[in-house]
Amino acid sequence: MHLYALSEKLEFPDPQTASSEGLLAIGGDLSVARLVTAYANGIFPWYDDDTPILWWSPDPRCVLYPSQLHVPASLRRRINSGQFEVTLDTAFEAVIHACADAARPGQSGTWIVDEMIDAYMNLHEAGVAHSVEVWRRGAGDGRVLAGGLYGVALGGVFYGESMFYRRTDASKVAVVWLVRLLEFWGYRVVDCQQTTTHMLRFGAQEVSRACFLEELDRALRMPLRAGRWQIPDGFRPLRRATLPDENQ
Repeated sequence: MHLYALSEKLEFPDPQTASSEGLLAIGGDLSVARLVTAYANGIFPWYDDDTPILWWSPDPRCVLYPSQLHVPASLRRRINSGQFEVTLDTAFEAVIHACADAARPGQSGTWIVDEMIDAYMNLHEAGVAHSVEVWRRGAGDGRVLAGGLYGVALGGVFYGESMFYRRTDASKVAVVWLVRLLEFWGYRVVDCQQTTTHMLRFGAQEVSRACFLEELDRALRMPLRAGRWQIPDGFRPLRRATLPDENQ
């Protein structure tokens, strides 16, 4: 296997040359420009404190098409219960730190190292990384962060990075709100990056890397929804709606 060592140039090798595990390149940096270039080519960083920066493009790729989202009846009831409040881009830093601190089965550490946190905070400030926050009402008029997720959006694709929960179903609520919003806005695909049972239950599926790259090429032709995201007035995640003027 040939592992490509990145230079200071903002370029990556053809993702189709990645190893059977998806490992493509090593080194480089986590600047906004390099990360955007990577995501636009179906590549993402994934490493830990004991390794240099590693860049991946798995085959197959796990994706979720927004219109194919499956919401179980029990989760519908949880969303309709009103026990959670959902916001966008109001607590990105808190969400990414919570994702870094979350315990993962079979993992003793985290890949969301300090360098990664700083990099995605920069992406958030640049308007291309976004968070979904799920709040549970606390004592009095207060509220506590019960769960959430964050990821990167370019064109018509959302690249999911990580999620966490502190209350039952809170991360699932975040997924439903996000995917239904993406469908509302006309997004084509959610990149789940890694295949998990959790996302397969939501309707995600595996596609070949070649298929994903073709889908990515079409999705990136759509305009960028840059800046801080907000939930449209009156939006409800269990009631499908579209914005014809925005989807042209």
